[in-house]
Formats: sequence, structure tokens, C-alpha cells
Amino acid sequence: MISSIRGEVLHVGLDHAIVEVAGFGLEVTATAQTLGELRLGQETRLQTSFVPRQDDAPLLFGFADGGEREIFTTLLGISGVGPRLALAVLSVHSPAAVRQAIADSDTAAFTKVPGIGKKTAQRILLELAGKLVVEPADEPATPAPSRADEVAGQVQEALSSLGWTEKDARSAVEQVLRDEPQLAQAEVPVVLRHTLRMLGSAGGSGR
Repeated sequence: MISSIRGEVLHVGLDHAIVEVAGFGLEVTATAQTLGELRLGQETRLQTSFVPRQDDAPLLFGFADGGEREIFTTLLGISGVGPRLALAVLSVHSPAAVRQAIADSDTAAFTKVPGIGKKTAQRILLELAGKLVVEPADEPATPAPSRADEVAGQVQEALSSLGWTEKDARSAVEQVLRDEPQLAQAEVPVVLRHTLRMLGSAGGSGR
């Protein structure tokens, strides 16, 4: 099985490209989206699926990534869905959209694909349920606390240990950093000293 190819793009047609690999020009059928990313004379790397045929020449299909190829090969396992129809699905929908349509049992999403009627769409949904699931989105990374936040937290802890309530300590530190923004880069003792001075001038309320 040819799972991927890499080489110079020699030709880009309406539904295929020719990529030179080790001196051989391989014809690769692909979606318009994939073909649109290829540039003549430049090197490309495509994920591929080799489909043998009994009554005609075998076909090599190319994909921009493994996700597209997975959708393609899974669709081929459905009765009545051939390589051209599977490729048509990827020409209309992204891999993520295909997975979502299956999860939602969205018949209309598949009938938008030329060549797929309601019965075929329903068969696709039935046979792929549980096979092509929606992939969880990457959770956004929790931003690391800034140095100013770390200093403010330590100053608040120090004030709490001196008898101020957590609320008053937090409010005092926030006010000092707001009134004197240059302290955002200062060390903990400096910020603590300014905060105590501010609390002292306010009469030490909150203790």
C-alpha cells in the first residue's frame, strides 16, 4: 500500500496532479482544495490511498492530511460508496464537518454532496455511527500567572498573616498597584512596604 508520496509537482489538473517520485510521474486524484495548495515545480507531501479496481486501472488518491484520508477510507467501507463519491464528500465537507454530521445524524449534510441521495445519506449515518466520532477540541492552555500576580498574591498572604482580612488585603494590594503601576515589576518587600504605608495612612481599617 502506498500511504504517502513526496516529490516535485509536475502538473495540476482539475481533479488530479502528477507528482514526480524517484523519477516516476505518479497521477494522484484529489479534491479541489488539496489541488489548490499545490504549486508547480515545488515539492509536496501527500497522504495517499491506493484503490485497486478489477475492470480498470488502479487509482491513487491524495490528501492534505491523515484526517482526510481516514474519512475517505472509512467511507469506502460502505456499500454503494466508491472512491469518487467518497472524494466528493471531502470536496463539500471538511473532516470535522463530516464527523459532526454523523454525530448529529444530519442527513441533509450528506445530501448536499452531488451523487448522494437520502437513502445513501441515511446508510452512511447508520454505518458510521460510532466509527467517526467528533474529536475533542484542544483545551486552551491556562495562562501562567504573571510576575505581578505572583507578587500580589504573596503580599496579600503577608497582610493576612498580619491581621488584615483577605478582602481588605486584596483590595489594598490592587489599589497600590493601580495607583503606582511601576510597582508591578517590584519585589515583594517593596510592594508590601507601600501597601502597609497606604493602609497606615488610611487608619489601618479592616484589622
